[in-house]
Amino acid sequence: MTAPLHETSAGESTATADAAPDAPGTPDHSGSGKAIEGRSPWQIAWTRLKRDKLALAGAFVVLFLVLVAIFAPVIVGLLGHPPDEFHEDQIDPLFGTPIGSWGGVSSDFLFGVEPVNGRDVFSRIVYGARISLLVAFLAAVFAVVLGTILGIIAGYFGGWIDAALSRVMDVMLAFPQLLFTIALVSVLPNSLLGLDGSGVRIAALVLVIGFFGWPYVGRIVRGQTLSLRNREYVEAAQSLGAGRLYILRRELLPNLIAPITVYATLMIPTNILTEAALSFLGAGVKPPTASWGQMLSTAITTYEADPLFMVIPGLAIFITVLAFNLFGDGVRDALDPKGSR
Repeated sequence: MTAPLHETSAGESTATADAAPDAPGTPDHSGSGKAIEGRSPWQIAWTRLKRDKLALAGAFVVLFLVLVAIFAPVIVGLLGHPPDEFHEDQIDPLFGTPIGSWGGVSSDFLFGVEPVNGRDVFSRIVYGARISLLVAFLAAVFAVVLGTILGIIAGYFGGWIDAALSRVMDVMLAFPQLLFTIALVSVLPNSLLGLDGSGVRIAALVLVIGFFGWPYVGRIVRGQTLSLRNREYVEAAQSLGAGRLYILRRELLPNLIAPITVYATLMIPTNILTEAALSFLGAGVKPPTASWGQMLSTAITTYEADPLFMVIPGLAIFITVLAFNLFGDGVRDALDPKGSR
């Protein structure tokens, strides 16, 4: 009687066992191999992000703009003039336009001078970066914190709490933010809670933009929480007697960091555009504080005689928003567990 096909002799079994490679994941005790190290999700995301050249370019531009905003006094002291200093000698007294071609661009005025008053455009662009980035970052932080708290509460507790918060989000999303901001800024006093002048306007912009931005974050967090609250590790924590606050803080929130980070990076360029639009309409910081949107508003009356004065702040807004969007898209792809990169 012949042996079954799946059976082998003792010699063949020994030879096969000696020749077979180690199974995947089996530790190598021979001393010639190297143990495979696991990687955390953040390490995998960083590896993906490093492969995205556009995202890295956007991150480099964002970092450069942040450094420019932080060291604005040093940069202006080396390469420009005080942003509020008038230079009437650079202006044609008859037409009110900069003397020379390209808006008065020279070695002393790298981006030329403003029509009529002769202020250094380079210095005002550098200081304007402070306003745009400050308002955008602070408003994003305010919106993310408020939206995360209310979104995770709505998604985890459900019931009437979820229904009430969801209706609040719907109302906030339908509210005319631009009109409300213009109306609010028009009635603000010159000094409030220790702030005065542009400080009041900056605080108002941060609060209004952030307050109208949290429902977007809240909806995303709520949806993610609804899909996570019935996972095995949450039910295991509940069965062990963990409190609701512990589950929210230790079980759910760490798994929401990725979508929150992605949306925060994509929210900042939107806030920059909102601040520029409000400054363009006169609801931003007060003159003479430099602002890119305010410079665009001023350039409307002089763009035919000095088009460069409109092009430069427009390019500053365009490059900043593009850099943040490229970086945000790269972060989203890197943190997406289903991504192919």
